[in-house]
Amino acid sequence: MTQEKWGQLRSKLLKAVGKNNFTTWIEPLEFKELEDGVAVFSVPTNFMGNYVSQNFADLILYELNTAGETVQRLAFRTAANTPARPAVVTEEPAMAAQPDLSAPAVDSTSNALDALQAAPLDTRFTFDSFVVGKPNELAHAAARRVSEGGPVTFNPLVLYGGVGLGKTHLMHAIAWELKTKHPELNVLYLSAEQFMYRFVQALRERRMMDFKHLFRSVDVLMVDDVQFIAGKDSTQEEFFHTFNALVDQNKQIIISADRAPGEIKDLEDRVKSRLQCGLVVDLHPTDYELRLGILQNKVQQYSSTYPDLTINDGVLEFLAHRISTNVRVLEGALTRLFAFASLVGREIDMELTQDCLADVLRASDRKITVEEIQRKVSDYYNIRLSDIIGPKRLRSYARPRQVAMYLCKQLTSRSLPEIGRRFGGRDHTTVMHGVKRIEELKLTDGQIAEDVEMLRRALEA
Repeated sequence: MTQEKWGQLRSKLLKAVGKNNFTTWIEPLEFKELEDGVAVFSVPTNFMGNYVSQNFADLILYELNTAGETVQRLAFRTAANTPARPAVVTEEPAMAAQPDLSAPAVDSTSNALDALQAAPLDTRFTFDSFVVGKPNELAHAAARRVSEGGPVTFNPLVLYGGVGLGKTHLMHAIAWELKTKHPELNVLYLSAEQFMYRFVQALRERRMMDFKHLFRSVDVLMVDDVQFIAGKDSTQEEFFHTFNALVDQNKQIIISADRAPGEIKDLEDRVKSRLQCGLVVDLHPTDYELRLGILQNKVQQYSSTYPDLTINDGVLEFLAHRISTNVRVLEGALTRLFAFASLVGREIDMELTQDCLADVLRASDRKITVEEIQRKVSDYYNIRLSDIIGPKRLRSYARPRQVAMYLCKQLTSRSLPEIGRRFGGRDHTTVMHGVKRIEELKLTDGQIAEDVEMLRRALEA
């Protein structure tokens, strides 16, 4: 067979396997010779020869025989003439099983990596569109540092926080920045669910070597919502080995989760330990100033889409006060408001805002009760509700009681005497002392500060 004939066959293979598979696996093959029914090809690596022999040998063999060549099997050799595992395929063109060409090619090339992304990166999620405030300034600074693509200074970077606080936005922003400034880097962004799906698929199709090769050949691995692999023992084990392999190669790993690694239930201790060995950054719930900044930024973006709409003074401030728990809900409310105003042809004033967003505002008005706080705190510290309210002064009961009093003062409109009555008829000065004590401890005791923050999130969720 001549090189010209192999070139003609390559065009048929391109149509059969698709551009990505062809570029990754078929194009690098170099025809060497055909002798005694064996077609010999040179390949860059043993891995590529093994992969082609497993997945495309039947198709190549079929095309060769269809073109009039007598070929019983294929052999792949590296440039150093080291034989790769040969594809021992008997010539049975009519019965030859076609490879699963719908499965994405697995390699370290950018095409294969793009094919493996759980979803395309969102063009809206860049550093330019991320509003920085006190609750997220550390996370933003850490993300900026990683996106520079220089020497790895902390590995992994773990971003954690509640729903709608900007974790995914920062992950996408890092990926965009790296792809723009360092296009030579293999940046792989996917969700933990996608990682698990690919792992299960590799097990089912007996392609674990492909899976390992892909995830160990990236320069930057980004896994979103890592808490979803908790309780999945086999997936956690593979993630653990992938993590170690990349760290050993000084490759950057970026993780996001909805809570601190040490608090993710059913996550193996060794995985928790690895995640905690880098920089772990908390995205705190938004404050009023940050929410107002986010709304003002969104209004600027909408000005081109809705150039004729005007928004009255006080509307953004009202929304920033009333919708406080979730940035996605806040942005969604503003989107609905602009769309509604454009449809009815009215300016955005307080009356229109309250009519259009009545359900959102009602949901944000959910009142947290003293009893709910007491139950949450007793569950969190694993003590009985009666011990929170009762007269016992043991430290194991007194500190949770003070935490509960502090949260009641912060999250409810109850007066100090009312709160004291709900805690077994205590005097308001006792409540004042408890609140002041927790405020002091939050500045000096990291565990108390973390406990209060976790409880507040759980109550406002």
